[in-house]
Amino acid sequence: MTAAPRTYDAIEPRQVAFIGLGVMGSPMAGHLARAGHRVTVYNRTAAKAQAWAGTYGGSFKTTPREAAQGADIVFACVGNDDDLRSVVLGADGAFAGMKPGAVFVDHTTASADVARELSAAARTLGLQFIDAPVSGGQAGAENGALTVMCGGDQAAFDAVRPVGMAFSKAFTLMGASGAGQLTKMVNQIAIAGLVQGLSEAIAFGQKAGLDMNLVLDVIGKGAAQSWQMDNRGKTMVADQFNFGFAVDWMRKDLGLVLDEAKRNGARLPVTALVDQFYADVQAMGGQRMDTSSLIKRLR
Repeated sequence: MTAAPRTYDAIEPRQVAFIGLGVMGSPMAGHLARAGHRVTVYNRTAAKAQAWAGTYGGSFKTTPREAAQGADIVFACVGNDDDLRSVVLGADGAFAGMKPGAVFVDHTTASADVARELSAAARTLGLQFIDAPVSGGQAGAENGALTVMCGGDQAAFDAVRPVGMAFSKAFTLMGASGAGQLTKMVNQIAIAGLVQGLSEAIAFGQKAGLDMNLVLDVIGKGAAQSWQMDNRGKTMVADQFNFGFAVDWMRKDLGLVLDEAKRNGARLPVTALVDQFYADVQAMGGQRMDTSSLIKRLR
C-alpha cells in the first residue's frame, strides 16, 4: 500500500540552506523544499547537489559559505566531527557566509564536545548554533517522520522548530548545547541492548524449532514489544539486512557513547560488549548491513 503524501504546516517560507545530501540529508532537504521554503544546497560531491536541485527546484552552490549566504537557517547532516568542522569553519565554511543572527542546525550524530565548540564559535560571530541529531533512520527521513533531539538556546530553537517540522514528527529542546548529542547517545545505548536481546531471542526460537513469525506476532502484543521487534523482527527471521541503519554508522555512534562514558564515569558493560559484537559483524563483511544483522553472528 502506498503511503499517503506528507502534508506540511502552513508557515512563512524561509530562506534556508542544507549541507550534506546523503541518505538522510537529501530527503530532509527535499521536505523543506516541498514545504515551500527556498532551499540552497551544498554537497561535497557536486553532482549530487546538482541532481537534487534538478529534482526539487532549489539551487546549489560549490562551497558551504556560498550556500549559507542569505539563509535564515543553515541545516547540515554530515558524517562525523571532522566532517562537521570542515563544512562549518574556515574561509569556505558556512559560518563565513552566514548573516548575523542566522541559526546553524546540525543534524550530524557527533560528539557533545564539538557541539559546544561550534556553539561557542558561533556566538563570537553573532550566530546561533543548535545541535540536533535525529532518530528514525532513512525511512524516517524519507517519510518526514524523524525524531529530533536539540541542544541550544530557547530563542534559536523556537526560530528553527517550525521549519524543521517539515521533516520531523517531534522536534524537542533537551537542554543547553550538547544536550541533543547526549540524548542521541542515550537512544543508541538503548537500541544496542534491544537489538542484541532480539537477536538472541530469535536465534533461540529458531534453534527450538518454533515458527518465529508466529512467535513475534504473539509476543509483540505483550511486554516484549518494541520498535525493533515490530520493524526488524521478521526481516531478521528472513535473513534480510539490506536496508536501514548501517553497522558502520552504529559503531561510529557507539564509539562516541563509549568516549563520553569515559569522561562522565557512566558504566556501560552491555553497550561495550555489543559494540564488539558489531565489530564481529564488520569482520564478516557486514559493514553496510542494517544493525539488525547482529543476529548473523549467532547463526
